[in-house]
Amino acid sequence: MTHASRRRFLQSSAAGAALSAALPAQVQRPPSANDKLQVALIGCGGMGHADLQSSLATGQVEVVAAADVYQGRLDAMKEKYGQQVVTSRDYREVLARPDVDFVIVGTPDHWHQRISIDAMNAGKDVYVEKPMVQQIGEGKALIEAQQRTKRILQVGSQRVSSVVYAKAGELVRAGSIGKFNMIEAWWDRNSALGAWQYSIPHDATPENIDWDRFLGSAPKRPFEAMRLFRWRNYRDYGTGVTGDLFVHLFSGMHAITGAVGPTRIYATGGLRYWKDGRDVPDIMVGLFDYPETKNHPAFNLILRVNFVDGSGGSHTFRFIGDEGVLTVNPGDVTLARQPKETEPGHTIGTFAQATQEKFLAEYRKQYPPQRVTADAMRPKQMERYPQPPGYSDHRHHHEIFVNAVRTRTPVVEDAVFGFRAAGPALLCNQSYFDKKIINWDPVKMEIAG
Repeated sequence: MTHASRRRFLQSSAAGAALSAALPAQVQRPPSANDKLQVALIGCGGMGHADLQSSLATGQVEVVAAADVYQGRLDAMKEKYGQQVVTSRDYREVLARPDVDFVIVGTPDHWHQRISIDAMNAGKDVYVEKPMVQQIGEGKALIEAQQRTKRILQVGSQRVSSVVYAKAGELVRAGSIGKFNMIEAWWDRNSALGAWQYSIPHDATPENIDWDRFLGSAPKRPFEAMRLFRWRNYRDYGTGVTGDLFVHLFSGMHAITGAVGPTRIYATGGLRYWKDGRDVPDIMVGLFDYPETKNHPAFNLILRVNFVDGSGGSHTFRFIGDEGVLTVNPGDVTLARQPKETEPGHTIGTFAQATQEKFLAEYRKQYPPQRVTADAMRPKQMERYPQPPGYSDHRHHHEIFVNAVRTRTPVVEDAVFGFRAAGPALLCNQSYFDKKIINWDPVKMEIAG
């Protein structure tokens, strides 16, 4: 870690220890197969609400409590879900309730680790938004907490549970594109909301916002509503495009390939368009080396996020193999098979005539000329696998989590999986700001060298 990140880590640890000391240990109400699981939403903004809606859509969950630093969102929770919903600006009051089975953590990134650990220590299962931590130094403590408390924790990168990504993994493992050697992925946006220009309410005042609680372990500063409602724009609270979007791409790619992480990381980019006071780039490109393992060959990964693209938003994967290309879109997988060339061709035009003739004689013995006919023309082999109508990977991700809470079975995107996706994403920020290549041990989950 850099000097600044070490200082932030120590500050976060000290603040976290003080908060944890104030939390009473609670015994969780045992979930029953005959009633609904009871959830508390901590962080009632856009992503928190989306997670809650997907959780409620399973038909097995009801919301009983909510915590947020902005009073307007707490009022909205009661308006939408009923006056019986208990609300508080202090998330610890929510964790102390014995009627809460699990929590959804939809706060700014700098609170993810602390609240998740406190929740598990209080006997709650946790659905935490990605990235599961804001700083590299926070990852192992969260893994330790999950393993020690034996709580269910699932990170909110829903493509890990997607049937589209499951199909892509099946095709890759079956050798449909041969040996893949490069993966490229991008997530482009060209809208103000896509670039985090979120709305700021007229009642965003110090009276309606617990500013000190929002800041938490972040540097102290005077009240500024924009920093709360557009927190992704600032390194103090968010993780930039890497923690918002690179981590989705890492998660999905790891789910498809079985990879655990790169060994070398380099990122570059810049702040080109959204010069609105933010201190994170709006264009970023990452280059990654993945070593050969029992699950996959060695390959290179290229990631891109672009908030300036004027051609329209999109997010896509391309797995490039020596026999085809697999393209993974939000709603389908397409496979274009390109068998290896049977005749390589030649470049003999600059040779002497006698040498050309001798070369061609040997060449035609190995590759006899093919008679050109209409019957020899074949369409390029293309296969498309669309997702089922009405399918939602977000809802499916929550269904898997809810089932795990009921049955106490492990989830795929636990703290270890989550950190192996978040770690390289966060290191892209370090590479970008420090202008250097980062070596990473994906097995030990720590900076190498």
